[in-house]
Amino acid sequence: MLSVLMLFLIPVGGGIPAGVLLARTNGLAWPVTAGLYLISDVILAFAFEPILRLLVALGRKLPLLARVAAAMKVMMDRTAAHYGGVGAGPFTLVMIAFGVDPMTGRAAAMAAGHGFVAGWAIAIAGDMLYYAVIALTTLRLNAYFKDPNTTMLIVLGAMIVVPILVRRLKSAYFHKRPVW
Repeated sequence: MLSVLMLFLIPVGGGIPAGVLLARTNGLAWPVTAGLYLISDVILAFAFEPILRLLVALGRKLPLLARVAAAMKVMMDRTAAHYGGVGAGPFTLVMIAFGVDPMTGRAAAMAAGHGFVAGWAIAIAGDMLYYAVIALTTLRLNAYFKDPNTTMLIVLGAMIVVPILVRRLKSAYFHKRPVW
């Protein structure tokens, strides 16, 4: 179980398919595997929160970090606009965590005024949805390919390519431009 947890702690999305396949190979039930992923998110919360708080405190004192924080706020507003509007309500914040990562979701929740528990609950909810999508996709694909390495490469490729395609299709649809 510890090796699955360690894979889930990898900050890049590749830990999910590898961890899910390792858990399945080791005979771990899906609720246990999902619980390990949840534990990895809680560990992330306690590891990342002090860094986030330090950056906020330094942003008040250092002009460069204040400008970075202002730029981040503009980026958060743009990201929130993609997920349902500039008003960053809980659903929008969950979708930010789902679409980007839990740290960005937590930063957006903090910018929207949510404290440690509520902010991380929102960020973790979005990340658990992301986990569910990737875990189910990984298990379904592995049933067809029977090779964990092939499955992981396909899932990792899809994790990179699908968001790009969605953005292009969305842009083409809303701006009436050619996709390519």
